[in-house]
Amino acid sequence: MRKVVTGPMRLPFLILTPACVLVGIASAAWSGTPINPSYVILILIGAISTHISVNALNEHSDFKSGLDLVTQPTPFSGGSKALLASPEKSYVALITGFVAMAIAAIIGIYFLFVRGFWLLPLGLLGLAIIYAYTPWITKRPVLCLIAPGLGFGPLMVMGTDFVLSGRYSWTAFIASLVPFFLVNDLLLLNQFPDVEADKSIGRRHLPITIGRKASAKVYGVFLLAAYLPIVIGYLFGELPRGGFIGFATLILAIPTIVGVLKFADDRQKLIPFMRKNVLINIATPVLLSLGLFLSRWVG
Repeated sequence: MRKVVTGPMRLPFLILTPACVLVGIASAAWSGTPINPSYVILILIGAISTHISVNALNEHSDFKSGLDLVTQPTPFSGGSKALLASPEKSYVALITGFVAMAIAAIIGIYFLFVRGFWLLPLGLLGLAIIYAYTPWITKRPVLCLIAPGLGFGPLMVMGTDFVLSGRYSWTAFIASLVPFFLVNDLLLLNQFPDVEADKSIGRRHLPITIGRKASAKVYGVFLLAAYLPIVIGYLFGELPRGGFIGFATLILAIPTIVGVLKFADDRQKLIPFMRKNVLINIATPVLLSLGLFLSRWVG
């Protein structure tokens, strides 16, 4: 029973959420906002709940559609397969998804009353993405490309900053574009091994519609684009010089782009670069946040 509950949550992947929330906390701190620890805890619970929700609902859908039966998983794609071992308990994943969504919604409603209803558009869009991602968004290539980054980037980062500061800021928006491009790339690359299986159930993401080779070029452009907001933010005075610490992950990004372009059609040889892609997704927001905190504390 425990695996049926925790498997669809995809617990090892939830580390991405605190990394993205940290960017919102850091942008608020650098802008001079006092950080409320209780708010931070609630933000993290709400953000992790949204991540669990979309994961669990996706797992339930993959099981019901038969995708789990034809997908060959990698360490980074293909789902947990937890429901295949206990098909009679597949409903648990559905319940998990909706309970996690309800937790996120309750926390969101609390912050609406605490911080004001300008937070509502972000919350509603976030819930819409969670609910529509697997049954609707995955069948529309452009939306499928940008929806993950929208959720973990502008919605999560700007939402965190707004809850802490009570206002929207250009700093949070520009900083949010870093995880926007990174997380879009994370999901994009993870789709490469699943093209044939996903196509068999009607999904239409980018690697299906334009092919892996062309999608690898999009991957490269998006990964390089993830570093541009740091430069733009600095030039316009919205991000400090310390933000350039995020550029440290270029040492991983450049060879990863080369590897993805070279091995786009080779499942096994692509896996090490999928691993590097995960590291880039976690390390870059954390380093950017560290740069913002240091700039605030050191001056």
